[in-house]
Amino acid sequence: MAIKSKVLIVGGTGYLGKRLVKASLAEGHETYVLHRAEIDVDIEKVQLLLSFKQQGAHLVSGSFNDHQSLVDAVKLVDVVICAISGVHIRSHQILLQLKLVDAIKEAGNVKRFLPSEFGTDPARMENAMEPGRVTFDEKMVVRKAIEEAGIPFTYVSANCFAGYFLGGLCQPGFILPSRDHVLLLGDGNQKAIYVDEDDISTYTMKTIDDPRTLNKTVYIRPPKNILSQREVVQIWEKLIGKELLKSSISEQEFLATMKEQNYAEQVGLTHYYHVCYEGCLANFEIGDEGVEASKLYPGVKYTTVEDYMKRYV
Repeated sequence: MAIKSKVLIVGGTGYLGKRLVKASLAEGHETYVLHRAEIDVDIEKVQLLLSFKQQGAHLVSGSFNDHQSLVDAVKLVDVVICAISGVHIRSHQILLQLKLVDAIKEAGNVKRFLPSEFGTDPARMENAMEPGRVTFDEKMVVRKAIEEAGIPFTYVSANCFAGYFLGGLCQPGFILPSRDHVLLLGDGNQKAIYVDEDDISTYTMKTIDDPRTLNKTVYIRPPKNILSQREVVQIWEKLIGKELLKSSISEQEFLATMKEQNYAEQVGLTHYYHVCYEGCLANFEIGDEGVEASKLYPGVKYTTVEDYMKRYV
């Protein structure tokens, strides 16, 4: 039996990070979780870290402000996975990863680095609109640094987090589905891809020792979860036994409304625009530079959109 890689997870107490820790432990990896020494009195974060420890993870103190602490942490493992936030309405920290790249380069022992991606493939968003393109541009800056440093990598494009998109029936600003009304973005017929956050973590951990994913982009495209907003709404209507009242917002109206919001909101709405009006997630074929997770790992029983949405009934 092949020896499983030791894994360091950066951002392990975050929305996706805590799921990556759980998945790493479940896959049998010796798992290290980086945490700041200056954690203040954030009791929920402390308790989460202690729960990781009780499950068998190792807690490692380190900081982006302390280069040597990052080098020391990286030297403990074979694989580094970063899950720090790239969402402007939370805490946008993508370029902090450049410090992690420097530490990995100096340490010289890392067999694979998975930077904080997990959304739309930034390499396909060179024509994205302002201000939302900042997310894609910064992720490409990190990619460039990784590749120029000669660090082996895997990029994970996980498309739409189910909790954010399905919970609100693909409507920005909503995370619980209405039983009365839904606003369709355009005609509601553009396809997108929705993935349970636990499944994202499971697929991610499958990639780290897989030679087929080395220096590749892994797209998570569960076939039953490639659906339009209308199809998502129809699934919800079937589950609750009721048809929703529907209205729609045109592309021009959406863009005009977006410009009235603050910067962080505009960034997020730009991403909704590309997904829901342009269909940027599902309008291309995966080429030689990428592989698809559900085909690589058919043994993973992923959560379908319908099964995910049953929790809201």
